[in-house]
Amino acid sequence: MTSPIPAEMIEALKNVDLGSVSYRPTATIGSTDPSFRYDRPATHGIHRETVRVPMRDGSHLECDLLRPAGPDGEPVEGRFPGIVYELNAYSARDLFVHGAAYFVQRGYVAAVASVRGSGGTPGHVVPFGRQEQEDDHDLVEWLAGRPFCTGRIGQMGVSYGGHLTYLAAANRPPHLVAAIPVQAFSDWYENTVFRGGIANARIRDWQRATAPDTLDIYPEHPLYDDFWRERSVKARWENLTIPVLDVGGWLDTYRSGMVENFTARPENTWMVAGPWEHGMLPGQIEDIGAACYLAWWDHWLTELPAPLPQAKVTSYEMPHHGWRQFTAWPPTEARETRWVPAPGGALGTVTGRQPPSEAEFETHGQGVRFTTEPLERDVTMVGNAVLTLQAAFSADDGHIAVVLEDVDEHGEAVRVTQGWLKASHRDGHEHQVPVVPGTFHDVQVTLWPAHHRIVAGHSLRMTVSSQDYPNIDSDAPPGTVTLRLGDSATHLTSPVMPA
Repeated sequence: MTSPIPAEMIEALKNVDLGSVSYRPTATIGSTDPSFRYDRPATHGIHRETVRVPMRDGSHLECDLLRPAGPDGEPVEGRFPGIVYELNAYSARDLFVHGAAYFVQRGYVAAVASVRGSGGTPGHVVPFGRQEQEDDHDLVEWLAGRPFCTGRIGQMGVSYGGHLTYLAAANRPPHLVAAIPVQAFSDWYENTVFRGGIANARIRDWQRATAPDTLDIYPEHPLYDDFWRERSVKARWENLTIPVLDVGGWLDTYRSGMVENFTARPENTWMVAGPWEHGMLPGQIEDIGAACYLAWWDHWLTELPAPLPQAKVTSYEMPHHGWRQFTAWPPTEARETRWVPAPGGALGTVTGRQPPSEAEFETHGQGVRFTTEPLERDVTMVGNAVLTLQAAFSADDGHIAVVLEDVDEHGEAVRVTQGWLKASHRDGHEHQVPVVPGTFHDVQVTLWPAHHRIVAGHSLRMTVSSQDYPNIDSDAPPGTVTLRLGDSATHLTSPVMPA
């Protein structure tokens, strides 16, 4: 079948002239870090041909192969490092050839290919399964073996292509030297399909367009089993030994994957987290362009003295406070702060014993809200906030959805982060544990990571409910949820930068 480009990718590109995209950075980080303003002039033209890359089972991938060319458009003599620039299911290779051309003009061979069932490649799309991973391995090794290639290969890609890039790094093809996954997962189950064990309503339109068979297959695996481990980077973190430039956005649906992959392998990973939504970066604010990508490839694939990012973590402080660089994530300077919800909807940092109380909400209602007083000083949240709570459900299972918002003096709210958990998954997603109606259970909800400054005069608001459509399905069992308050039975913690 043929898959369209996802709507969010089209949205990110709607104001971009793909024939004349500027690959110079607009990000202000380029003024302080040489890696983000790195460039060198184009030295070649581009020769493009469509080829069939043979796979180990006798099938093939349709692939656009780009080679450095002379003025006549014919490939020049010599051997060049290679980049698997994009491998995805979107039947839109022309879109990505424009991006690949920048690197080819500077002395790289690039491959832009379509997975099975897309872009003229025979078969059916089976996202991120063993077949796709083997095909990716074979594509890397095929490119490395071309007589015009040095055998040093990098792989990059965005979203679908980013996921496969991380899986390729975990599978370790012999000639894969470095990688740039952009907006990529750590685990297909946790980051995409089941959020906290609850089905993600938002992904179904993508499934219908890209891989409709998954609409029946995924519900057959509601728990974390070998089906999901096969599609997981997280399950093979120990294999991530090559250098990785991990690029994502604080508004992206894969920011958890970005942070998890970095913190699992900080010794060989550099993280760049911008103010970006899911989709292509060209056209979004603070676009880093191709500067640091070219620097990355020149550093690892050639003998050119190209700079690496000056810090392990380069992160944009949301919502509009500019770039920061850190040696680790969360930053080593961060200190854990605790907020305690109280009856009446207060959210404070008061410690010590509090009288016990309860807060109750309907599972199909709006939940309960707790809000701080206007802050006396800025609070910059970094890393993952965690809500620890004691909750009782009237049904034999339940959903907890937690949303944190930055609320200004006029009541306007900006979402900072969110997290979800099916109560029967409170001990992990590999098996369910009983939920006894009317009994308080200890539950811990880890929210997506954030780098967000709530300025003085604004408030932090926490909503606890069973609903957050379309991030999760609205299929919580009907009934009530009761939260136990007092004595810090329910409390929110987050790493916070010193004021």
